[in-house]
Amino acid sequence: MKPRVLLADDHLLVAEGIQKLLESEADIVGVFSDGRALIKALPEMHPDLIIVDISLPLLNGLDAARQVKQFDPKVKILVLTMHADQVFVVEAFRLGVTGYVLKQSLSGELLHAVKEVLKGNTYISPSVAQGLVDHMNRPIQQAGQGETGESGFDHSLSPRQREVLQLVAEGRSTKEIASILNVSTKTVEFHRTRIMKELRLKTRPELTKYAIRNGLITLQTVTPSEPSSS
Repeated sequence: MKPRVLLADDHLLVAEGIQKLLESEADIVGVFSDGRALIKALPEMHPDLIIVDISLPLLNGLDAARQVKQFDPKVKILVLTMHADQVFVVEAFRLGVTGYVLKQSLSGELLHAVKEVLKGNTYISPSVAQGLVDHMNRPIQQAGQGETGESGFDHSLSPRQREVLQLVAEGRSTKEIASILNVSTKTVEFHRTRIMKELRLKTRPELTKYAIRNGLITLQTVTPSEPSSS
């Protein structure tokens, strides 16, 4: 029986290409264009492997990976992304992914990575692995200079705050965010206030820049929004 694979990528052509590439090795049982749709489908799909991009609307790939592992620690996760920065690599493996492949890699590398991850092995694109080694070999005295934490990833926000931040940065209204997260508008406003205080930011454009810089969103996922929070 072929392994069951879920795919989360908001680029249709990329998703179609991956499906065609893996059709002889796996059953693609679900394809999703945002992280929340992926999480919602988990209880019914029972995947062996999830291939996820980092830059997904509504819920980015790293936060989706966190929720996947909370739901079922046995599910294997392979990140397929444009992000080569070691900050994202370290955070991904901290969350429990076992594969990290760059989208600019040759198609054969992704196929090899999928096979390795399904065997229970770890796979990292060679260029990413070299960057990780270079990072680990940096002088100790450089640590903490302009970095956000031991791994280089910003852990100052809670998972829920990161979710709210992403949705705010994408241009969602307070009512939309409340509906998506199934919470009250007051709860959303509370989180937004705490986020801005924690990050020392004052405006939505500043939040958006922060979210882009930290891989929560891309420019493509930002939509125009009304000045009002309603």
